[in-house]
Amino acid sequence: MKIIRLLCCCLLPLGALAQQQKPNIIVIYADDLGYGDVSCYGMQRIQTPNIDRLARNGVKFTRAYATSATCTPSRFGLLTGKYPWKQQNTGIAPGDASLILPTDRRTLPGMLQSAGYQTAVIGKWHLGLGTREGIDWNREIRPGPLETGFNYAFIMPATLDRVPCVYVENRQVVNLDPADPIQVSYKQKVGNEPTGAEHPEKLRMLPDPGHGHNQTIVDSISRIGWMSGGHSALWKDADIAGDITRKAVSFMGRHAGSPFFIYFASGDIHVPRYPHSQFRGKSGMGLRGDAILQLDWSVGQIMHALDSLGLTRNTMVIFTSDNGPVLNDGYVDQAVELAGNHRPAGPLRGGKYSAFEAGARVPFIVQWPAGMKGGQRSDALFSQVDLFASLAKLTGQTLQDNEAPDSFDRLPQLLGKSKTDRRYLITQGGALSVISNGWKYIAPSKGAKVARLVNIELGNDEAPQLYRLKGDDGERKNEAAQHPQQVSALAALLQEVKTSERSR
Repeated sequence: MKIIRLLCCCLLPLGALAQQQKPNIIVIYADDLGYGDVSCYGMQRIQTPNIDRLARNGVKFTRAYATSATCTPSRFGLLTGKYPWKQQNTGIAPGDASLILPTDRRTLPGMLQSAGYQTAVIGKWHLGLGTREGIDWNREIRPGPLETGFNYAFIMPATLDRVPCVYVENRQVVNLDPADPIQVSYKQKVGNEPTGAEHPEKLRMLPDPGHGHNQTIVDSISRIGWMSGGHSALWKDADIAGDITRKAVSFMGRHAGSPFFIYFASGDIHVPRYPHSQFRGKSGMGLRGDAILQLDWSVGQIMHALDSLGLTRNTMVIFTSDNGPVLNDGYVDQAVELAGNHRPAGPLRGGKYSAFEAGARVPFIVQWPAGMKGGQRSDALFSQVDLFASLAKLTGQTLQDNEAPDSFDRLPQLLGKSKTDRRYLITQGGALSVISNGWKYIAPSKGAKVARLVNIELGNDEAPQLYRLKGDDGERKNEAAQHPQQVSALAALLQEVKTSERSR
C-alpha cells in the first residue's frame, strides 16, 4: 500500500479553506489497542511514528477511558453520550443485530450535522443494522448510519471475525451480484460454503478451540456465523486497511471547503489479524505487531492527506481505542508467543473484557494546531462519553433534554487548557466501576475471576473492591476493608447514576 494519492485537491475553490472557521474533526478509533501498544505510551519493541507525531503536536492523556471494556458498548457510548449499560441490547452485537443507535434523537454526528458539518462513518460499525424483523442483505439496508446522523457511510457491518464479510456503502452492499444473493444466519448453516470445522485444510490460520471462530470460511479464514452467496462482494482481509483509508481520504478531498466530521473506525488490531503484505513479518511480533504497524500507517495516510489539502492546522484529530488489549482472541496467530517482554496494557491490570484498569483505560491523543498547544501531557480524568457535550460546546450547539445524558462538557480538558478532574467516571467491564478523586470502586459481581480462553483477569468479586489509583495503577491492593466510608460513598454514587436519567 503506497501513499494514497489525493483525487479531489484540484476541485477546491480558491479561498475556501480560509473562509472556514469551525474545525474539521476526525476520530480515529482503533480496535483492541492497549494502553501500552504504541511507542508514545511505552511500546519499545516497535515504533508508531505517525501516532507519536499526534502526541508531539497535541495532548497525550494518561487517564482517559472508553465507557466499556468491549467494542459495541464503547461505540454506543461515544456516539450517543449515554452510558451503554443504561440501555438494553448494547452488549457485543452479533453480525445480524438490529440497529441499536437511536433514530429519534440526535447522535454525535447528528449534532454536528446541525452545526453544518458533513459527517461520515468509515470502517467498523458493529452497532447493528435494520429492524428486529431482520436484514435482507440484497436490498436497501435501513435503518443504519444514514438514519443516525451520518451523511456518508462505508462500513464493515459487524466486526472482522463475523459474517457477512462485505462492505456496505450507504445502504447497499458493495459489488453485490443480484444473481448471487447473500444469506446470513447465526442459528444454522446456510448454503454450501465450507466451514472451518469441516475443512481446516482450507484455512490460512486455525481457529483457537472454544472460541467459535470455525464457521463459514471467507478469504481462507473461518468466521463466527454462516453465510452463502455474495462472492463478488467479499472483502480481502489484507486490503481492508487500505480500502477504508482511501475512502476517508476521498471524503476529506470532497468536503475540504466546508467543515467535516469523520468517525474512522479501524479494524486493526482486532482478530483475525491479516494485514497487508507491506506489513506482514515486519514487526518481529507476529501478525498482531504487524497490524499495529498497519494502524500507524493509516494514521499517517490521514495526516498526509490533511497536510496535502492544507487542512492540518484547522483539523482536530482524536486518536483512541474502543477498549483494552487481548492477545489470543479466537485464532492461533502466535500473538502470545511472539509478544516477548511487551506488555500491551503497559502497567495496568487486566485487559479487554475486564473491570480492571486495562479494560477501559486507553490511549487518547488530541491534536488541533489552531486551537491548542502541542507537546502536552494531561492527567485529567476524561471519558469518551464526554466527546458529545465537549464537541457541542466547541461547535456552538445546545444539547437537548433527550440527548447525551451522561456527557459532560470537558472542552477545556480536551484542549489541554485545564487539568481539573471530572467529578466521577464510570466504566463497564464484567462489573461497573466508579473512579473518583483518585479512588476506584468495583461493584460486587458474580462470575469467573479469569476469562480462561483469553487469560485475562475480569475483576469479578462478590466482595466490594477499592483501589487507590494514584501510585497503584496495578490495582494490587484492595483497600475496601480499610476505607468502608469511601466504599459506601462510591457505591451510593453508582446507585444514584444508575437510577437517574441524566448524569449532567
